[in-house]
Amino acid sequence: MLQAAAAARRAAVAAFSTSAARPETGLYGFDVLRTAKGFRRFVDEAIQRSDELVAHIAQLPPAADIVRTMDEISNTVCSVIDSAELCRNTHPDREFAEEADKASMRIYEHLQYLNTNTTLYNAILKAESEGALLSEESRKAANNLRVDFEKGGIHLPKDKLERVNQLNLAIAHLGRKFNENVMNKPGFVDIYPTSRIPRNIQHNFKPISRFKPRGVEEQSNAMNATRQKGVRIVTDSGSVSSALRWASDEEVRRQVYVVGNSEPRENIGVLDELIDARDEFAKTMGCRSYAEFAIRPNMAASVDVVMSFLNDLSDTVRHKADEEFNTIKDFKRRVCNDKSVDLEPWDEDYFIGMMKSSAHTVDPSVVASYFPLSQCIKGLNVLVESLFGATFHQVPMGDGESWHPNVIKLSLHHPDEGDLGFMYLDLYSRKGKYPGCAHFAIRGGRRLSDTNYQLPIIALVCNFSSSRGLTARLNHCDVETLFHEFGHALHSLLSRTEYQHFSGTRVALDVAETPSNLFEFYAWDYRVLRTFALDETTGDPIPEKLVKALNASRNMFPATDLQRQVFYSIMDLTLFGEHTSKPVDTISAVADLKRKHTSWNYVEGTHWHTRFSHLINYGAGYYSYLYARCFATTIWQEVCQDFAGDSVIKNSGGGIIPDISSLCKEVGL
Repeated sequence: MLQAAAAARRAAVAAFSTSAARPETGLYGFDVLRTAKGFRRFVDEAIQRSDELVAHIAQLPPAADIVRTMDEISNTVCSVIDSAELCRNTHPDREFAEEADKASMRIYEHLQYLNTNTTLYNAILKAESEGALLSEESRKAANNLRVDFEKGGIHLPKDKLERVNQLNLAIAHLGRKFNENVMNKPGFVDIYPTSRIPRNIQHNFKPISRFKPRGVEEQSNAMNATRQKGVRIVTDSGSVSSALRWASDEEVRRQVYVVGNSEPRENIGVLDELIDARDEFAKTMGCRSYAEFAIRPNMAASVDVVMSFLNDLSDTVRHKADEEFNTIKDFKRRVCNDKSVDLEPWDEDYFIGMMKSSAHTVDPSVVASYFPLSQCIKGLNVLVESLFGATFHQVPMGDGESWHPNVIKLSLHHPDEGDLGFMYLDLYSRKGKYPGCAHFAIRGGRRLSDTNYQLPIIALVCNFSSSRGLTARLNHCDVETLFHEFGHALHSLLSRTEYQHFSGTRVALDVAETPSNLFEFYAWDYRVLRTFALDETTGDPIPEKLVKALNASRNMFPATDLQRQVFYSIMDLTLFGEHTSKPVDTISAVADLKRKHTSWNYVEGTHWHTRFSHLINYGAGYYSYLYARCFATTIWQEVCQDFAGDSVIKNSGGGIIPDISSLCKEVGL
């Protein structure tokens, strides 16, 4: 591990220039977090400081001061919430993770108190009514703060407000429990013998063995038994994806699919409770459903607008998706030499992979040879400089600032404007770490004075193979993921707002994914790839022919992927929508939606949605990915080449929907 860390740091030095050393500090640069128990003091100080600011606001200062002071309260509380969230998901020291978890719940309870504080609510009403807020941003901030108070139920009678607070805490606990179950209870499948698993992926799984008797009559005699080797496939998302893509043994794929989509079973009940709690919360707030409550402040504005958008997309993509399904089915029948064999969900990745490989000569190992992780990061640095005139520089960290030896810290620097913000990179998988790829805010940006700006701090977390440090090679899917997350990072680091309330990704949910989706396009553009995807031996850039083959392979089954995203979005909206009866049978509901909105069978007994963490983080908001994809596709096709004018968005039923024509063009509809 330490050797990998050393390699990571050496490669990082090659990718970025360095600046002067920084003084000693605590985790993420907060002095209070020199030890795990520092989280307790972090919370205490945040509560004390926010109480002081509440007392100041009670004196009813000028309107602009009210808004700025309330933004400082938000900044104080969010610094604790965001730091604790990052720590409990990534820190390898269990004491730190557990203290962060406790701190998160304590500060969340204090946040509920602030959100129902009538002194603050009345002050913001005063600020809005005075009409003395001069800037558009301050008026928008005041409006958003008032709406946030009302979303917390401050306008409700006391008994209902108390119930709303109870439900908010219950919802937070249930969401946390859901995600913990996904991380800690993934399930597994034991496969014997090892030869049933392709050699190129055997290293991803745990070796196991068992005694196999030589004959039935000799089962009682251990001397006549032979040791048989096998593998245990822990059915987390990465292992499931690998097995379904490469295992030629259909029974192996079936077992992995069924178990991988049937765990954790505990989340069936957790999700039921969450749906009920969110539904009661929304109805107490005067909404017909949680979906209505969640969507109302977004660009879409109403459930009907979103559902109409999704149903239109579902209808539009169905014919081409069915054609693609039949193409895959016919291919399987030719490969299996069986004209009656059916195409099953566990066949999708395997046979699509075979078809892409046969149609386009794309050797994954050859592709990966052009994408060492250090080169990818260097390429992103070149791209950022060409687009924004800013560059990333590695900066040393003080003792206690980092949470793992492989973490590096970068500053984004502009020659005229100076440092724009800071980013930690934690890119390698390890036990107990958040399993996906994500952008975590640590501190938002905000204007402190005419000459001083609080710089944003974020962390970019991925789970690439750590076996070879920064020399690890990425497949192109991982390159696209890295670019996606850098899009989020740049959104946070480049934004300049008066208030941290609007910093970076703190925007309407259904537009927040647009920069990240837009940045994915650069990962497919030869003009960009040739600047950093170089042969490790000769230094030659990746061949244009290979990039064209990658793009052609990517475009082979676009309707299938789009249909899946539409289904996910409709499912999310349905589970948190209006229900005529309770309790909701989520397994049957999801099965019916899959049959209606996809070309694929539903496998009885499975319930993949119980590990779909977006139901927690994006409840009734998963559609925002499709909104963002539409926005980003239009911007890429028209703005990046010309000018889009009004073609990016359309008004519909009192809300805003994206123009889908560019997306349809990309998918070939």
